[in-house]
Amino acid sequence: MENAEDIRWRQRLANFSKALQQLTEFVEKPELNKFEKQGLIQCFEYTFELAWKTMKDYLEDQGFMVRSPRMAIQTGFQMQLVSDGHVWLDALEKRNLMAHTYDEGLADEAERLIREHYFGMLRELYEYLEGAK
Repeated sequence: MENAEDIRWRQRLANFSKALQQLTEFVEKPELNKFEKQGLIQCFEYTFELAWKTMKDYLEDQGFMVRSPRMAIQTGFQMQLVSDGHVWLDALEKRNLMAHTYDEGLADEAERLIREHYFGMLRELYEYLEGAK
């Protein structure tokens, strides 16, 4: 019989999968208007939140004690759930930048980071966890 913790990470993985699919739709669009850009950034924010929480639940199911997003990322890197802990930590720090989508320059920078760095790291984690089910 599966325990509640195991079920929780799998349930969260299903939500992470849906959020990642929405983010994929934004990323696959070559050009975004300013409203779509805001949508991309908001979608990234909640997808990132689901990603680290899913990683946390998975790690706890594996017997680790995870107390923060930073600890989830560091432990996930040590356990090879993610290949580049630095990009994850950068994304964690840049979440504050993302809140300022009204600033066009910051929104453009956020879009670039999501497309070039953060989207790939989210896909990598999803593929790892999907394979661990």
